[in-house]
Amino acid sequence: MLIERLEFRPEADAEVFSAVAAAPAVFLLRGEDANSEPYVSKTANLRRRLQRLLSAPEERTKRLNLRERVRWIEYTLTGSDFESGFVLYQAVRAAFPKTYSDRLRLRFAPLVKLHLENEFPRASITTRLGRISGKNIYYGPFASRVAAEKFMNDALDFFKMRRCVEELHPDPKFPGCVYSEMKMCLAPCFRGCTDDEYRAEVVRVESFLDSRGESLKRQMAAERDDASSKMEFEAAAAIHAQLDKLAPVLQQLPEFVRRIDQSQAVIVQKSRQPESVVLFRVDGGAIAGPLEFPISGAEHTKSQSMEARIQSALAAFPAAKPDRAIERMEHLAILKRWCYRGTRAGEIFFADAKGELPMRRLVRGIGRVYKGEAPEILSA
Repeated sequence: MLIERLEFRPEADAEVFSAVAAAPAVFLLRGEDANSEPYVSKTANLRRRLQRLLSAPEERTKRLNLRERVRWIEYTLTGSDFESGFVLYQAVRAAFPKTYSDRLRLRFAPLVKLHLENEFPRASITTRLGRISGKNIYYGPFASRVAAEKFMNDALDFFKMRRCVEELHPDPKFPGCVYSEMKMCLAPCFRGCTDDEYRAEVVRVESFLDSRGESLKRQMAAERDDASSKMEFEAAAAIHAQLDKLAPVLQQLPEFVRRIDQSQAVIVQKSRQPESVVLFRVDGGAIAGPLEFPISGAEHTKSQSMEARIQSALAAFPAAKPDRAIERMEHLAILKRWCYRGTRAGEIFFADAKGELPMRRLVRGIGRVYKGEAPEILSA
């Protein structure tokens, strides 16, 4: 993970400082004792940071100085803040396996959870990701719990799936709740519907979330057009009004929110190497990378198109396979932190429902990142 290693000797500090680049990096300082606690950090200028930590101390200063404690310097130069953050996560996780989460202050991403393992499925907001291969489905990451709750509540207004959180034991004598009174729930609690009817409604909710609202939008548009063709203009107007209400709900849904187990994406970042960019893979919320991708192909690949070269590089680039759900949650936290930054650098491109990346947009995005241009602005 940290690919460069230098021995530090105080009497030859000038030689060490001149050997490292004045460039962004993640670094680790280790003492003579292999069991001693290392110092791990990232910096925008490695040479300047090492000079500050390892130069001869000034008199009457409280600045941290590790000159007499450090024997080894390990580091990796990075090309972007995203790369620095991900490499730092890996380095701190390896150095402090029990306390790395607190040190990095990772805040898990809010997700919408569809509880399909429940006999009567419902939706909720959570920051705990279970097995993505299980029956339950997760959607995210959202910027905040408030944003996730608002989207979920506004979206469920278009469906009749239950909002209650209790374990249901259907009883015809149960009085129901305000949602059943308002005809906003099929009321499985007092057998207001059959099991098949409730399951069908859950499938509609799942399709809505999977398609980022397009399934409901298409259904309502088809119903409106059908009513209009039958000259049922009042019904068509009512459906059109519902479509107007749906639009602002879908506008709440950021581009980054996807079904986690089916989410595939490529992140493009600047590289520290000339004539190159860096690619990261995102599969099911887990991040893999970095992968150096040269803008100009090697001699044996010059006959290939840029799209073919990208596909070839990604095919040889294995997806990340976290050992535990907590690691996937940490990757999602890192992804959320980058996605919702106001000054985010780099671009992300998501695969469609068939797992196919938008190759033309990806090629243009690589060009923009390489040239330092503003990212593409997608129309709503």
